[in-house]
Amino acid sequence: MTDLPKPGITRNIGDRGIIGDLRSAALVARDATSDYFCWPDLDSPSIFVALLDSEQAGLFSLQPDWPDARLQQLYLPDTNILQTRWLSQQGVAEVTDYMPISDDLERLPLIIRRLQVLKGRVSWRMRCAPMPDYARARPDARLNDGAVTFVTPGQPARRLAANVALECEEHAAAATFTLGPGEQATFVFGSADDDRVAVVNTDVLFAETLHYWQRWAARSNYRGRWREMVNRSALALKLLTSARHGSIAATATFGLPETPGGERNWDYRASWLRDASFSVYALMRLGYTDEAKAFNRWVGQCMANSRFDPEKLQVVYRLDSGTELPEADLPHLAGYGGARPVRIGNQAYRQRQLDIYGELMDAIYLANKYGDTIPHQGWQHVVNTVNHVCDCWQQADAGIWEMRGEPQHFLHSRLMCWVALDRALRLGMKRSLSMPYDRWDKARAAIREDIWQNFWNPELSHFTATRHGKDLDASMLLMPLFRFVSATDPEWLATLDAIRAHLVHDGLVRRYIAEETPADPLEGEEGAFAACSFWYVECLARAGRLSEAHFEFEKLLRYANPLGLYAEEFDRRGYALGNTPQALTHLALISAAFFLDRKLDGKDPLWQP
Repeated sequence: MTDLPKPGITRNIGDRGIIGDLRSAALVARDATSDYFCWPDLDSPSIFVALLDSEQAGLFSLQPDWPDARLQQLYLPDTNILQTRWLSQQGVAEVTDYMPISDDLERLPLIIRRLQVLKGRVSWRMRCAPMPDYARARPDARLNDGAVTFVTPGQPARRLAANVALECEEHAAAATFTLGPGEQATFVFGSADDDRVAVVNTDVLFAETLHYWQRWAARSNYRGRWREMVNRSALALKLLTSARHGSIAATATFGLPETPGGERNWDYRASWLRDASFSVYALMRLGYTDEAKAFNRWVGQCMANSRFDPEKLQVVYRLDSGTELPEADLPHLAGYGGARPVRIGNQAYRQRQLDIYGELMDAIYLANKYGDTIPHQGWQHVVNTVNHVCDCWQQADAGIWEMRGEPQHFLHSRLMCWVALDRALRLGMKRSLSMPYDRWDKARAAIREDIWQNFWNPELSHFTATRHGKDLDASMLLMPLFRFVSATDPEWLATLDAIRAHLVHDGLVRRYIAEETPADPLEGEEGAFAACSFWYVECLARAGRLSEAHFEFEKLLRYANPLGLYAEEFDRRGYALGNTPQALTHLALISAAFFLDRKLDGKDPLWQP
């Protein structure tokens, strides 16, 4: 790296798998290079981040001397154990990558890479170059008892063990070796203080990890048409889940651009309350009630950390439920494809976003409908929160997409304030709980009237994203999904048609048009938002347009990477943009698959939730 960063070799964002241990996660590119890994936690500083710069920013690579080889990646069935395969005229080889799952939640992450030649004979080159603290530090690599220890002042020491001869290069471990048919090489990378950083027990760790993932996947109760994709989405969500805290990270990465070469580069290694209702709904539908309950406990801790003050409730929290996520630039990194600045942290934690009250209340409602009864103290916090919504719903805010311009009056924020009141009223009636019914009911009615009067454009004959506006926004697709309007209401169908005409390109849905959105002051146009594309499919299905919904859903499945993973967005050709993998996209896929499958089977009742 230099004082003036230059982009290194750029691999496509979508050409990557992910492995993890429910504490952290690493990306592995299609050529078996691990070029992104934060350690020891998902939101810790990176130790491999060549993805956002060059090889000098840290990576772990394995390269066979087979320049003509065809590359493939796949997961072992119903697991998050990743295989990268080389198929050459000279033979076949594969590397199996995984991170062992430990019952000890304080165990530090471990990457195990098992290389095997199935046919032929080939020479290999291995390089492991951890660069701690977002590549701002350089370790001293030391060879000791056949392993290489990486020592950096002020940093925990890390070690690489192997069953082939290692040597030290500048700040890195390297090896050159040859394997024949049936021969293996194993590499174990982790903390220097971890007794598992040795080759001798890897067979046991592999068997335990395989069993863990297959047992977890078997708990899914989805038996519909798209079982493989739904299960892969569930496995991706599990990888983004913190075993210690119960939170679900929005994505595993930071800094990957939504606009090629542009400035729309954010850090989403945090957990959004916005995802709460989507997460609880999807996890409970799949049968993962423990994960749903753990996520709700994390939400409760976030509320406690905000002192149960509705005005202090944040849209996003750290994975450990901490409240501070200060945003900073990393000017020493060149950025993916030259997209700068590279940011860590997320200033959205300081924004006012009124929609979070609706998503929070929907999650609480669902948890109580399908799980445990809300305790007395919890209901008191609900009452305080909903009373606050009665006072603040008419205010402008930053909206669901966290606009960095002037606050606006957004339809989606109004919608979710209505959801907060609606779900609180439903829950209070269901559980016979004390509440200011008349006040809440009047506020709910007032919000409904406000939406119909001020966000319906009679000249254009459709709803608009902002008050008295003309603009469209894909978040409006949530209106029928949250039961504000019937999915077959003529006014809603006109809005759905307007969204299709203005925001949809071959089934790919943009969030909004930047130049038509004054609240978005950033340069460049982003891609289509993957989650919105699945919301669109579900809206089509709920509207009774089953053939169209079915075809659009099948097309969206083809836009996944070969491993069934989705980043935040798509470009016009359907290639991945933004951070990856994105939890919200996989949650939206699960929801659309469930509803569409039932409709196609004719099993769904006339009343639609």
